[in-house]
Amino acid sequence: MENQDINEENINKQQEDNFQNESVSEENVTNTPTAEELLAEEKDRYIRLYAEFENYKKRTSKEKMEFFQFANQDMMVSMLGVLDDFERALKEIAKNGNPSDLQGVELIYQKFKNRLTEKGLKPMEVKAGDSFNVDLHEAITQIPAPSDELKGKIVDVIETGYTLNDKVIRFAKVVTGN
Repeated sequence: MENQDINEENINKQQEDNFQNESVSEENVTNTPTAEELLAEEKDRYIRLYAEFENYKKRTSKEKMEFFQFANQDMMVSMLGVLDDFERALKEIAKNGNPSDLQGVELIYQKFKNRLTEKGLKPMEVKAGDSFNVDLHEAITQIPAPSDELKGKIVDVIETGYTLNDKVIRFAKVVTGN
């Protein structure tokens, strides 16, 4: 009888071990991802990587276009002084000079101005009576307004402002009324 009890104990022990092994195997099976899950995971990674690469291409293309648009900005800014000198010379020749001299200087001025315009340079349209805008104008000084409607507005334009491809490269220098 003792042998029978030992055998029954061994059998019960083996059954418990088998049961534990089966539950461990089932846990391993549930924790191990299936082929479909792995495929879906890799597909998701691929889609995200592809989208990230497309965004990179768009961003670098945009940066390259901006670079080409504003590559000559420094040269344009340096040419603004020459353009201002031409305008002053034209005013002076118109007052005191010979009409034939005026025509020659005006011809050169127009050619120069047209070339700069072709490259994207545009003068800002600012006149007395316009509202003062900090994004476009630089107030040099304030004077008492000649009339009530000019309070807080532009009274005089000292220097023309310019934009290069819709980006301000020189603010218009103005006098405001207070």
